[in-house]
Parts: sequence; structure tokens; C-alpha cells
Amino acid sequence: MGSAVKLRSDYSAGELRRLARISKEVRQSSRLLSLAAVLDGMSRADAARIGGMDRQTLRDWVHRFNAAGPEGLVDQWSPGPPSRLSREQQAELAAIVEKGPDCAVEGVVRWRRVNQKRVIKERFGVDYDTLYVGKLLDRLGFARLSVRPQHPA
Repeated sequence: MGSAVKLRSDYSAGELRRLARISKEVRQSSRLLSLAAVLDGMSRADAARIGGMDRQTLRDWVHRFNAAGPEGLVDQWSPGPPSRLSREQQAELAAIVEKGPDCAVEGVVRWRRVNQKRVIKERFGVDYDTLYVGKLLDRLGFARLSVRPQHPA
């Protein structure tokens, strides 16, 4: 059986509790409290239970804490894949949506996501799912409106 990973000694249990109290991240706070319990001499299994994790997970957080300090205990989410539309294309799409559909050309009176999906595919060659078109428009600052416009005739 291996021995427990040593915890860095430049933080006291009281300092870790203080950092947990002022942290805006709930998960970071629970990890700091678990590490403070370890420094107080509590068993690793009991300290892990305080933070709502198992012993192996606590060991992983000890490694992160030793390497990066309290900032290493914050969740680091991946930004995800890059957008398939460039910034210029997104700006062009925003201008198209802002202008609104031309009834003679588009055949519709108002934009729906399925219409915008078709325009994106024709104009930029990118085939998005209809649900993602709504998310993309949200990111571009457009709100969903349920008001029916008046027919141009």
C-alpha cells in the first residue's frame, strides 16, 4: 500500500478555511475545507467525505493544490471547439438577421431558425442544427420574439 501524498506546508488549516469562506466558487470551497481537515489530522477518507468526494479524488486535488495552490482547486472548463463561422461571417450573419428577410427572395415574412439555417448553409457552406442556430443567434445578441409581423401586402 502506498503512502499518502504530502500536502504543501505554506498554508495552514486556518488559512485554507479563510480562503474557503471568501471563495466565490462553491466546489473550490469544499475542496479547501477537505484539505484543511487533512492538515488538522483527520483521516483522508473522512476529509474526502467532507468535500463530497472519495479518497482517490481528494488525492488528485492534493496534487493540483501542491502544483498551483488554491487557484488549482477551481474547475477548469474547456472552451470547446472553435466556431465554424469566422468573426467576419458572424458579423455578416448578424447584418442579414438585422435586415430581415426579403419576402420576394426568401419567400418568408419573418425569420425562423429553419430559414436562418438554410441561409447559413447557402451563404457560408456551414450546416448547423436548427437548435444550434438559436444558440448562435443568442450569442450574437438577438432575442427570441414571438410577435407576428404584419404581412407586407
